[in-house]
Amino acid sequence: MALRAPHLYERLRAFCLGAFAVERGAELPFAFEEHATRGGPSLYEYRPLVRGFVEEQAPTLRRLPDARNAIDDLRREPAAAIFAHAHSGFGTSDDDALFRTILLPLLASVAERCGGFDWQDEAFDVAYAEFEHTLFGSARSYAAIAPLVGLSAGATVELGGDIRVRASVTGELASLWPESRGLLPPEFGRDIDRLCVLELARELDGGEGQPPDAAGELADAVSAIRLATAGAVAAGPVVFERLDFRPLRISPLLPIAATQPRGEPTRLDALRGRLAADLRERLPLADGDRELGEALDRWELSLFAEEPFRSAQARDALTALLGGGDGPWAARVRAAVLLGEKTAERAELFAELRGERLGRAARDAVRRSLVEALLHGNRAELVDTLDQTLLGLRPRPSLFLAGTVAA
Repeated sequence: MALRAPHLYERLRAFCLGAFAVERGAELPFAFEEHATRGGPSLYEYRPLVRGFVEEQAPTLRRLPDARNAIDDLRREPAAAIFAHAHSGFGTSDDDALFRTILLPLLASVAERCGGFDWQDEAFDVAYAEFEHTLFGSARSYAAIAPLVGLSAGATVELGGDIRVRASVTGELASLWPESRGLLPPEFGRDIDRLCVLELARELDGGEGQPPDAAGELADAVSAIRLATAGAVAAGPVVFERLDFRPLRISPLLPIAATQPRGEPTRLDALRGRLAADLRERLPLADGDRELGEALDRWELSLFAEEPFRSAQARDALTALLGGGDGPWAARVRAAVLLGEKTAERAELFAELRGERLGRAARDAVRRSLVEALLHGNRAELVDTLDQTLLGLRPRPSLFLAGTVAA
């Protein structure tokens, strides 16, 4: 094997040998995983929970002299920074981060290949070669995967920004995270609306010291899908992150994205997928528009609330979006003009939005108004345009094509 860093090879091999000596004879726990088959009996697989066991032994392994020596050598490698930054919250120092992100995963990888703690030189050589490729490669393959519930898709749907909805692959999570079964949503992989994952896959420059904020980016994608489909969609509750096909970390998804709202499952086709992609791209507009941000937050909170709070949140969302400082009445009038093509439709929608408790059509009108405002790109300008329409100074603004699809 051609080594790029022979000094690291020796240091890390010495650490793994010392750890194997400490844990020799240890009984590993196993995960019992069921694989359903169509028209036949289920298949069952035992997976040793090596990584979890190694994590439990971390305090003992951290005190090994070989661990100290290995960390000292890793600190001299700038390419190890991405691992330290990714797990900076796990320890009080970069040393602790390097121990948890390099030494423990390498040890677990070797032990998995050995089927326990009986040493095999070949197993270490393969694991170390993969580690060197990750550490010194000019580019790194990063991926973050979150299970999806409440959504089905006939094919992969691209959402832009290297994010996509695709079918889950049997065993893809368990192969890297044997403990993943206990972290998945109930019945994931069985029900028709629980067969997809939300994936962020991106090539990172070898010098990047910080992986993407996958939890934040995937949460925005969930919000965009909810806006585009009106479905009861959620992801998570955790995000599985890997780097160069090695497990990097398991991160919690934001609670509002990880909780399934009230409503029915939905299907994401290519047309609504393009709408979701457009909306996801425009969600950062809320960072510079406080009223738009408040409208989005209140609308999304209304998805989880019981009456009368559900109607109150939706009403406040519409006021923040289209009120323009003129209050709820003005927001309802502007929404009716925005969404209603004919006078009768506008009058009907205005009446529905005036109710103490908003019905399904009224709540969906709030969602559609948010879609149109995001696609327009300038909420304040849209409000002014609607006022000019009310005064007869200009025609009603045309709905965007994607907004028409959402309706």
